[in-house]
Amino acid sequence: MAIRQIVKEGDDVLTKKCREVVKFDDRLAMILDDMTETLHLANGVGLAAPQVGILRRIVVVDVGEGPIELVNPVIIEQSGEQEGLEGCLSCPGEWGITKRPMNVTVKAFDRKGKEFTVSGEGLLAKAFCHELDHLEGVLYKQIAIRMVSPEELEEIEENN
Repeated sequence: MAIRQIVKEGDDVLTKKCREVVKFDDRLAMILDDMTETLHLANGVGLAAPQVGILRRIVVVDVGEGPIELVNPVIIEQSGEQEGLEGCLSCPGEWGITKRPMNVTVKAFDRKGKEFTVSGEGLLAKAFCHELDHLEGVLYKQIAIRMVSPEELEEIEENN
């Protein structure tokens, strides 16, 4: 496994739509392993392949319950609404307020090419939406209701 460099805002790769994965092989497994290791080292909750310079539909999410690997993910169901703070490993030091579904169900494939569905609520639902947006070339800042100042962030953190 290897740590991958996280691409920062301003790099064109973050604005491009990703292509589907068609080969479920050792290279895909290596990418997933590297992404998981990179995500954990960066203390993030999600990482999409374009954030490590790979234009493929691959996502890893870990909200503290172990990594969830999603290959060619698609949101098939969503309900409810949540509004709250959101950040991104590709936009370090910046935070915004977003509106996302409270509950999301995703259909995807695992590293071996087996289809499955996974549902999440709250933070997990937000992470699924955030990372799948990356696969479409969309950063959370493009859909944020507003960005948060460092002072406001400090105040929000103190109240939580």
